[in-house]
Amino acid sequence: MIEFPASHGRGLDAQGFLAREGSLARVRRDFRPVVDAVRERLPGVLGARLDSAYLYGSIPRGTACVGLSDLDLLVALCAEPTDADREAVRALGEALDTEFAQIDGVGTLLYGRARLLSDLERHDLGWFLACLCTPLLGDDLAGRLPRYRPNSLLARETNGDLAGRLPRWRERIAGADDTETARRPLVRFMSRHLVRTGFTLVMPRWNGWTSDLREMAEAFGAYYPYWAAQLRTAARYGSEPVGDRDVLRTYVDDLGPWLAEEYARVHGVKTPRPEGWD
Repeated sequence: MIEFPASHGRGLDAQGFLAREGSLARVRRDFRPVVDAVRERLPGVLGARLDSAYLYGSIPRGTACVGLSDLDLLVALCAEPTDADREAVRALGEALDTEFAQIDGVGTLLYGRARLLSDLERHDLGWFLACLCTPLLGDDLAGRLPRYRPNSLLARETNGDLAGRLPRWRERIAGADDTETARRPLVRFMSRHLVRTGFTLVMPRWNGWTSDLREMAEAFGAYYPYWAAQLRTAARYGSEPVGDRDVLRTYVDDLGPWLAEEYARVHGVKTPRPEGWD
């Protein structure tokens, strides 16, 4: 397992590399039974196909709220996931969500080990695993990945694809039921993505990392004051979403296009992935 020195501010260690956020020691007491259940059940669900599993998000950061926070998992398989693998982890997540009232949903990212360690994903999924994920099961793949700095390459490869996402977002909005209930998850998802994109736009200048949406918005606002209020609002909606269609329209017709254009100007566009490699 790779070891990172203690953070020395803004998510960096003493050498200026991004320190790994989160740890099992930070999991609050209320959420430990959920984490224990994942550790016990996941090997039985995936068997020999399971390579390793990780927690990410608010639970390993110690900031989760009982009854409001979801359980976020990254699962690495020995081979590329099949439909049967996806159905198995979906069913497990549904069972956990039903059994444990302290969580509000389970989200699982499922990838093959080779993809996570590939050169193409070195500064996207690889960085995500090495810096934002907490080992739960198996040998930690972070030991086979490099150390990372908050530079323009990392910015480009993590969030330099917003322009390509916007048409798909418009399709999702158009296809959603015309109700506040249906729009609220879209607002939450798109708000979070835009805030994180805004933050990574300025990350090399800010020189660090944070997963706190409000801190991300404040960091962005220091460099782009004209857009600061919009990103602060998006940060709020990322945690407390509304079902307002005008918010979604603003995201895909105003803030989103500007952010995509500015991102490409500053950092370039993310390296294209093979078709079907979502």
